[in-house]
Amino acid sequence: MNTILTSARHEVLCTLRARVAMLLLVLFLGMVSLSSLIGWLTNTTVTRVYEKILADGLTTAPNPFAAVSALYYSRNSVIYVVLIGALMAIILGVQATLRDRQSGTSDLVLSRPVDTIHRLIGQFLGLGAVIAAVLAASTVISWASISIIMGAPLGFDTSVRLIAFATLSWSLMMIFALLGMLTGLYSRKETTALLVPFVIWSAIAFVLPQIGTAARPVALLNPVPALVAPGSASFDLIGAVTGPFTITEQFKRAASIVLRDDSVTGSPWLSILLLVAVLIAMTWIVVVTPRHTLRSGLNE
Repeated sequence: MNTILTSARHEVLCTLRARVAMLLLVLFLGMVSLSSLIGWLTNTTVTRVYEKILADGLTTAPNPFAAVSALYYSRNSVIYVVLIGALMAIILGVQATLRDRQSGTSDLVLSRPVDTIHRLIGQFLGLGAVIAAVLAASTVISWASISIIMGAPLGFDTSVRLIAFATLSWSLMMIFALLGMLTGLYSRKETTALLVPFVIWSAIAFVLPQIGTAARPVALLNPVPALVAPGSASFDLIGAVTGPFTITEQFKRAASIVLRDDSVTGSPWLSILLLVAVLIAMTWIVVVTPRHTLRSGLNE
């Protein structure tokens, strides 16, 4: 237990001291925090256009934002987590396991009777604490921003849904952080350690969803999951095969339902279970890394 806590504390301190890591954390926090402002500006702009058209007698339809949910102002955060958050997590994960190999300290630490599983679990918990702190800060800012926009504090149900969304975001980001840790452990070069997880992320976020749905790449930048092309049995079959592996689309689906996006219906539990299963599997793959792998150096 002492090894786990020491490794976790050391990981937190190293992450806070790394300039690139802190820049990414601040960027992610800023983008997620601006999500509410972007949603409010969209609402304001559309409402002004609607009022002008209504005054000119060109429509009798109701204002599309008249009964919009408070959670609408957080829906853009979904795509920020998939794009910025996942990439940030990869970099943090790569740095966590590559740092000691670059400096040669991993060989020194593991020359003592230190359990490698405890060491890796500690690093995982340290990264998890940093990412959780960033998501907690972004949730508080979003809650306050939406409360100001709505003119009243958010209710219990809305607040719980924001917390649930942050929990889903943490799960997805930790999956990619573990992917970064894994490549940082096994790659012989720093460039490869960064390039491989980026390629895997792009395949998961763009290639697999496009294969299973025939959606355009631009559609995959939406905060809602891509829809399967209607009337295509082949895409239904391919989508059924690739669906469990497209964890970013599973995250979009679960997050959209949690945030009450009307364009996505159904239950989020299957998507949540898939995310949890992948998180557990990735954690197991990382923590069972052989001792000699942690002590290996870089070929640069």
